[in-house]
Amino acid sequence: MNKTEFIRRFHHIERVRSELDYPLAYSGRPAAVLVPLIDYKTELKVLLTERAHHLRHHAGQISFPGGGAEAEDTFPVGTALREAEEEIGLPPEHVQIMGALPNYRTISGYTIKPVIGIVKPDCELSLDKNEVASAFEVPLSYLMNRANHLTHHTHRHGQTFPIYFIPWNKHMIWGATAALLRNLSFHLLAEND
Repeated sequence: MNKTEFIRRFHHIERVRSELDYPLAYSGRPAAVLVPLIDYKTELKVLLTERAHHLRHHAGQISFPGGGAEAEDTFPVGTALREAEEEIGLPPEHVQIMGALPNYRTISGYTIKPVIGIVKPDCELSLDKNEVASAFEVPLSYLMNRANHLTHHTHRHGQTFPIYFIPWNKHMIWGATAALLRNLSFHLLAEND
Protein backbone atom coordinates (compact mmCIF):
# COMPACT_ATOMS: atom_id res chain seq x y z
CA MET A 1 0.00 0.00 0.00
CA ASN A 2 1.45 3.37 -1.02
CA LYS A 3 0.77 6.82 0.44
CA THR A 4 -2.03 7.68 -2.00
CA GLU A 5 -3.89 4.44 -1.31
CA PHE A 6 -3.37 4.85 2.44
CA ILE A 7 -4.85 8.36 2.44
CA ARG A 8 -7.81 7.26 0.33
CA ARG A 9 -8.64 4.38 2.66
CA PHE A 10 -7.84 6.13 5.96
CA HIS A 11 -10.01 9.16 5.31
CA HIS A 12 -12.99 7.53 3.61
CA ILE A 13 -14.23 4.95 6.10
CA GLU A 14 -17.47 6.03 7.79
CA ARG A 15 -17.76 3.55 10.67
CA VAL A 16 -14.75 1.77 12.00
CA ARG A 17 -14.63 -1.11 14.43
CA SER A 18 -12.11 -0.92 17.28
CA GLU A 19 -10.79 -3.66 19.48
CA LEU A 20 -11.81 -3.57 23.12
CA ASP A 21 -9.31 -1.87 25.36
CA TYR A 22 -8.86 -2.23 29.11
CA PRO A 23 -11.91 -0.85 30.94
CA LEU A 24 -10.25 1.64 33.29
CA ALA A 25 -12.45 2.90 36.12
CA TYR A 26 -10.83 6.34 35.69
CA SER A 27 -9.80 8.46 32.73
CA GLY A 28 -6.19 7.24 32.61
CA ARG A 29 -3.02 9.27 32.21
CA PRO A 30 -3.03 10.91 28.77
CA ALA A 31 -0.34 9.62 26.43
CA ALA A 32 0.30 9.76 22.70
CA VAL A 33 2.28 7.64 20.31
CA LEU A 34 3.40 8.34 16.78
CA VAL A 35 2.59 5.63 14.27
CA PRO A 36 5.35 6.51 11.75
CA LEU A 37 4.70 5.34 8.19
CA ILE A 38 7.85 5.61 6.06
CA ASP A 39 6.94 6.65 2.52
CA TYR A 40 8.99 4.67 -0.01
CA LYS A 41 6.70 5.82 -2.85
CA THR A 42 5.67 2.31 -3.92
CA GLU A 43 4.97 1.13 -0.38
CA LEU A 44 4.67 2.31 3.19
CA LYS A 45 6.60 0.72 6.04
CA VAL A 46 5.86 1.10 9.75
CA LEU A 47 8.74 2.19 11.98
CA LEU A 48 8.74 0.38 15.32
CA THR A 49 11.09 0.49 18.27
CA GLU A 50 12.37 -2.11 20.68
CA ARG A 51 12.37 -0.61 24.15
CA ALA A 52 15.63 -0.67 26.10
CA HIS A 53 16.10 -3.86 28.10
CA HIS A 54 17.04 -2.13 31.36
CA LEU A 55 13.75 -0.20 31.68
CA ARG A 56 11.54 -0.96 34.66
CA HIS A 57 8.31 -1.04 32.61
CA HIS A 58 7.81 -2.86 29.29
CA ALA A 59 11.53 -3.60 28.87
CA GLY A 60 12.38 -5.06 25.46
CA GLN A 61 8.83 -4.76 24.16
CA ILE A 62 8.06 -3.54 20.66
CA SER A 63 6.38 -0.15 20.65
CA PHE A 64 5.76 3.10 18.84
CA PRO A 65 7.67 6.21 19.89
CA GLY A 66 5.55 7.92 22.51
CA GLY A 67 4.80 8.56 26.12
CA GLY A 68 2.92 10.60 28.66
CA ALA A 69 1.71 14.11 27.91
CA GLU A 70 3.60 16.99 29.46
CA ALA A 71 2.14 20.36 30.43
CA GLU A 72 3.87 22.23 27.58
CA ASP A 73 2.69 19.77 24.89
CA THR A 74 -0.01 20.50 22.37
CA PHE A 75 -1.78 17.20 22.94
CA PRO A 76 -1.84 14.75 21.20
CA VAL A 77 0.26 15.72 18.16
CA GLY A 78 2.82 17.71 20.15
CA THR A 79 3.29 14.84 22.59
CA ALA A 80 3.75 12.25 19.83
CA LEU A 81 6.22 14.41 17.90
CA ARG A 82 8.21 15.42 21.01
CA GLU A 83 8.52 11.79 22.13
CA ALA A 84 9.55 10.64 18.65
CA GLU A 85 12.26 13.29 18.52
CA GLU A 86 13.50 12.41 22.03
CA GLU A 87 13.44 8.63 21.56
CA ILE A 88 14.60 8.15 17.97
CA GLY A 89 15.78 11.58 16.80
CA LEU A 90 12.93 11.99 14.29
CA PRO A 91 12.68 15.71 13.46
CA PRO A 92 9.04 16.94 13.55
CA GLU A 93 9.48 18.63 10.17
CA HIS A 94 10.00 15.18 8.59
CA VAL A 95 6.50 14.08 9.67
CA GLN A 96 3.25 14.84 7.84
CA ILE A 97 0.36 14.25 10.26
CA MET A 98 -2.50 12.30 8.67
CA GLY A 99 -4.87 12.02 11.62
CA ALA A 100 -5.38 9.87 14.67
CA LEU A 101 -7.02 6.65 15.79
CA PRO A 102 -9.48 6.40 18.69
CA ASN A 103 -8.11 6.38 22.23
CA TYR A 104 -6.87 3.09 23.60
CA ARG A 105 -6.77 2.44 27.36
CA THR A 106 -4.15 0.13 28.84
CA ILE A 107 -3.95 -2.01 31.94
CA SER A 108 -1.00 0.15 33.03
CA GLY A 109 -3.35 3.14 33.42
CA TYR A 110 -2.74 5.13 30.24
CA THR A 111 -5.21 6.45 27.70
CA ILE A 112 -3.19 6.45 24.48
CA LYS A 113 -3.99 8.61 21.47
CA PRO A 114 -2.30 7.09 18.37
CA VAL A 115 -1.22 9.81 15.91
CA ILE A 116 -0.58 8.71 12.31
CA GLY A 117 2.27 10.40 10.45
CA ILE A 118 3.88 9.93 7.06
CA VAL A 119 7.68 10.15 7.33
CA LYS A 120 10.25 11.01 4.68
CA PRO A 121 12.52 8.01 4.01
CA ASP A 122 15.77 9.96 4.00
CA CYS A 123 15.70 10.81 7.72
CA GLU A 124 18.66 9.53 9.70
CA LEU A 125 17.57 8.38 13.15
CA SER A 126 19.50 8.87 16.38
CA LEU A 127 18.29 6.43 19.03
CA ASP A 128 18.31 7.38 22.70
CA LYS A 129 19.90 4.17 24.02
CA ASN A 130 18.50 4.92 27.48
CA GLU A 131 15.00 4.36 26.07
CA VAL A 132 15.36 2.47 22.77
CA ALA A 133 17.45 -0.62 22.04
CA SER A 134 16.74 -0.67 18.30
CA ALA A 135 14.39 0.49 15.56
CA PHE A 136 13.17 -1.49 12.58
CA GLU A 137 10.65 -1.30 9.74
CA VAL A 138 7.83 -3.66 8.79
CA PRO A 139 5.78 -3.40 5.58
CA LEU A 140 2.40 -1.85 6.34
CA SER A 141 0.73 -4.47 4.13
CA TYR A 142 2.08 -7.26 6.37
CA LEU A 143 0.89 -5.59 9.57
CA MET A 144 -2.55 -4.84 8.14
CA ASN A 145 -3.12 -8.44 7.03
CA ARG A 146 -5.26 -9.82 9.88
CA ALA A 147 -4.18 -13.36 8.92
CA ASN A 148 -0.87 -12.37 10.58
CA HIS A 149 -2.61 -11.39 13.83
CA LEU A 150 -2.67 -14.00 16.58
CA THR A 151 -5.04 -13.77 19.55
CA HIS A 152 -4.63 -15.09 23.08
CA HIS A 153 -7.31 -14.61 25.71
CA THR A 154 -6.55 -13.85 29.33
CA HIS A 155 -8.84 -13.63 32.33
CA ARG A 156 -8.78 -10.88 34.93
CA HIS A 157 -11.35 -10.03 37.59
CA GLY A 158 -13.86 -12.43 36.08
CA GLN A 159 -13.60 -10.92 32.59
CA THR A 160 -11.95 -12.19 29.42
CA PHE A 161 -9.63 -9.92 27.45
CA PRO A 162 -7.91 -10.52 24.10
CA ILE A 163 -4.18 -9.97 23.74
CA TYR A 164 -2.94 -9.61 20.16
CA PHE A 165 0.38 -10.79 18.77
CA ILE A 166 1.96 -10.10 15.38
CA PRO A 167 5.18 -12.05 14.71
CA TRP A 168 7.74 -10.38 12.47
CA ASN A 169 11.13 -12.01 11.87
CA LYS A 170 12.80 -12.23 15.29
CA HIS A 171 10.34 -9.79 16.90
CA MET A 172 6.98 -10.36 18.55
CA ILE A 173 4.74 -7.31 18.41
CA TRP A 174 2.08 -7.67 21.09
CA GLY A 175 -0.16 -5.95 23.59
CA ALA A 176 -1.18 -2.34 23.00
CA THR A 177 1.11 -1.96 19.97
CA ALA A 178 -0.48 -4.93 18.22
CA ALA A 179 -3.98 -3.76 19.21
CA LEU A 180 -3.30 -0.29 17.76
CA LEU A 181 -2.08 -1.86 14.52
CA ARG A 182 -5.18 -4.04 14.46
CA ASN A 183 -7.36 -0.95 14.93
CA LEU A 184 -5.53 0.74 12.05
CA SER A 185 -6.32 -2.32 9.91
CA PHE A 186 -10.03 -1.68 10.48
CA HIS A 187 -9.57 1.83 9.05
CA LEU A 188 -7.83 0.54 5.95
CA LEU A 189 -9.44 -2.81 5.13
CA ALA A 190 -12.99 -4.09 5.10
CA GLU A 191 -13.87 -6.80 7.63
CA ASN A 192 -13.66 -9.53 5.00
CA ASP A 193 -10.35 -8.38 3.44
